[in-house]
Amino acid sequence: MSHDSLTLVVRASRFAAGKHERQKRKGEHEVPYINHPLEVARILSEEGGVTDPVILAAAVLHDTIEDTPTTEQELRDQFGPAVGRIVAEVTDNKLFCKDTRKALQAMHAPHMSEAARLVKLADKIANLRDIASPRGPGWNAERTGEYFASAKQVADGLAGVNAKLDAAFAEVYARRPATDPAPAA
Repeated sequence: MSHDSLTLVVRASRFAAGKHERQKRKGEHEVPYINHPLEVARILSEEGGVTDPVILAAAVLHDTIEDTPTTEQELRDQFGPAVGRIVAEVTDNKLFCKDTRKALQAMHAPHMSEAARLVKLADKIANLRDIASPRGPGWNAERTGEYFASAKQVADGLAGVNAKLDAAFAEVYARRPATDPAPAA
């Protein structure tokens, strides 16, 4: 990776750390939020073999528009139009309810750019790993099962973008926690 490429990823990491500074991940351990976007970039790099600095920078920034007062234009100005576009592509519109956002993710997944598909798939892998073990407060069997099912719908639309990431998703999905049995009729 060239010096300029490395600088882009480091600058994006620093920017994301500042934007997510006071945020914690959901769950009993209250892990600093920045760990999640860094994990998404790690999955892309180490597990997926992705070396494109624009994609790795977008991975680190992928939740900034959705979860902080950051705009696409701000990302474009700071990191270039490609990074801003990728982050905007993977951003959910919080004006919609959770069920609508999940449905839209599945509907849009096959039509995303290759870069956005990579980031979204790594994000789903990271999220499933986080909720699979141990479940945090609020992640009962039903909620966990629903999240795994919706993540699978999205991942099905992203399939084929990176064989190693497809395999990583399949592996974590296969280890999904058992859901509570249906009540007897």
